[in-house]
Amino acid sequence: MAARRSFTDSDTADEAVRTTCDDATICKRFATSKGYWKDSCLQYFVRNVGERKAPEINRGYYARVQGVNLLLDAFLKKTQCLCQVINLGAGLDTTFWRLKEENLLPRKFFEVDFPTVVARKIHYIKTKPPLSKPIIDEHSSDTLLLEPHALDSDRYCIIGADLRDVSGLDEKLKKFQLDPELPTLLLSECVLVYMTPAQSSSLIRWAAETFHTAMFINYEQVNMSDRFGQVMVENLQRRQCSLAGVEACQSLDSQRERFLKTGWENADALDMMTVYSVLPQEDVARIERLEFLDEKELLQQLLQHYCICWATKDKLSLGLSQVAF
Repeated sequence: MAARRSFTDSDTADEAVRTTCDDATICKRFATSKGYWKDSCLQYFVRNVGERKAPEINRGYYARVQGVNLLLDAFLKKTQCLCQVINLGAGLDTTFWRLKEENLLPRKFFEVDFPTVVARKIHYIKTKPPLSKPIIDEHSSDTLLLEPHALDSDRYCIIGADLRDVSGLDEKLKKFQLDPELPTLLLSECVLVYMTPAQSSSLIRWAAETFHTAMFINYEQVNMSDRFGQVMVENLQRRQCSLAGVEACQSLDSQRERFLKTGWENADALDMMTVYSVLPQEDVARIERLEFLDEKELLQQLLQHYCICWATKDKLSLGLSQVAF
């Protein structure tokens, strides 16, 4: 019988990171229940709406979802959906199902996360027809490839992998027909910050070296060296959740630089307060009527400590550098 591996500090840290997946899904579930945006599939991953979230949290998630979707959809339209998407650290994200509903599916949509998270998501997909049917509808043969930590179909693939092991990630993705010649969008939301700068740089460099025409969208913390940022770090540390990559989150410049130093041609970044101000203002006015916000300064502080950074390289001259807010 094999010796049982001891439980280490890194296991505790990884488990704490995995719980952030549930936190995000629960917050999105509450925000959609209040009408901030529509998501028909979240209910299959989180049954109950749960306890009330503060209005500034709901508006923060609204800005995050709308901001990321705006760039993602612009990329899909630029490529006329002749592309692939890789959601790194996807958690219980529902983007594939939204794109299917909106007739914006790429050639193939990949999701990668810890094997335990992937096993849970596969269970939900297998047991909830509204999740499985869109995958089956887009599949040409009678059988799907189904393993404990992988599900593969013609248009959707979910893989259990450690993003810190780039060669292992590359091997698994290529096993499931990742095509380096296709324009590719990579997406990460509050993922790179949990990796050391060397690990995240390795991942970003791999993406730049693997795909000649690509866009990387990264949503995470920024301006973390001020007092508000330090409090955010301390709160996560109390939950055993260390921000190993916080060094890259010091400023919008440091966020851009990590991409420009690793082989990307163009990179830009905006804090979420700015993103919030450039989203379609008619819809922003609508969501601001949903709940009274007492602490406008708190919302502003919160949004100034998150950002969206996006980087492109464009050998096919699709005009990817024009994709912006």
